[in-house]
Amino acid sequence: MSLEIVIFGLSITSSWGNGHATTYRALTKALQRRGHHVTFLERDTPWYRAHRDVLGPETGRVELYTALKDLPHYADLVARADLVIVGSYVPDGIVLADWVTMHATGVTAFYDIDTPVTLSNLDAGTAEYITAALIPRFDLYLSFTGGPILDLIERRYGSPRARVLYCAVEPQTHAPVPSAHTWDLGYLGTYSPDRQSALERLLIAPAVSLPDRTFVVAGAQYPDNLKWPGNITRIEHLPPHAHAQFYCGQRFTLNVTRADMIATGYAPSVRLFEAAACAVPIVSDRWTGLDTLFTPDTEILIADSTAQVSDILCHLPEERRRQIAANARKRVLTHHTADHRARQLEEYYAEVASRKLVRLGERRGVGAVA
Repeated sequence: MSLEIVIFGLSITSSWGNGHATTYRALTKALQRRGHHVTFLERDTPWYRAHRDVLGPETGRVELYTALKDLPHYADLVARADLVIVGSYVPDGIVLADWVTMHATGVTAFYDIDTPVTLSNLDAGTAEYITAALIPRFDLYLSFTGGPILDLIERRYGSPRARVLYCAVEPQTHAPVPSAHTWDLGYLGTYSPDRQSALERLLIAPAVSLPDRTFVVAGAQYPDNLKWPGNITRIEHLPPHAHAQFYCGQRFTLNVTRADMIATGYAPSVRLFEAAACAVPIVSDRWTGLDTLFTPDTEILIADSTAQVSDILCHLPEERRRQIAANARKRVLTHHTADHRARQLEEYYAEVASRKLVRLGERRGVGAVA
């Protein structure tokens, strides 16, 4: 089965302050490897234009459009595609989603990389890229968040099929690499106000209490007035090709989750899978559903307080540290690679496409397939 797939996403060309790029790159590469033809359509915005990474042909065809007035240029492409996906946070996403669901003849999907934030904004009436009325018009609601929220999307918002499509890792680029342990604990993530208190509790405070240990925080958009202890290295931006070297320079890496994701649970960050694939042990904050992805104390360490992080850094035996890392890497390679996600997407497409054929047969008087 070779599919023609069109994706309208926030950005695949720039990873600057944009976690979506990592997901789209991994997924499109995996789909291409599996024989599908992918076209990624991205709004050309000044922010991402100023921080573009170099992409290879393995991500598929990438085209930039300047405004909604350019959409008719892609009408034939959308109409003949087997699968058309519209992602969250796409500029003018509401108008775009309306246009796609009117013009596409194949399977349509809304890919929500920010599900808890989206639903919170829908409840508050502040969602800028999707409306409750548009959700039932998509054949699939692909969610970065699993668990009970999928049932809620179907019951409350009328989605015909809400399915989880977690983020994933590329084992080709995220793997153990030789590196000295430059830092005892590190964190990779764009600044977010609702993560900052956890970052202060689980990394900055341990750095203050352990002045002889070394720490690192990499990520864009942190306020200039933040005061960093002298034993914390700051890296403004780290492109994806440098992630493996960064992770492998840490004895432990920290995972911190946004408040909306903690509230709903079942919302892993791609950083979890990346670090695990690099065989770096993860210290994570606590949230519902984490134990469905990694087994606590065996594949991941959970910390609620500064004291717990400090204890891990100072007292966890080296042999156990290495074993936790190895266990996590095995789990990711078995369940959470980009190829796994591509196969899931194929299964979801087949589920919808087969039912569409049944309905078409019924309308033509052929009757349903038993």
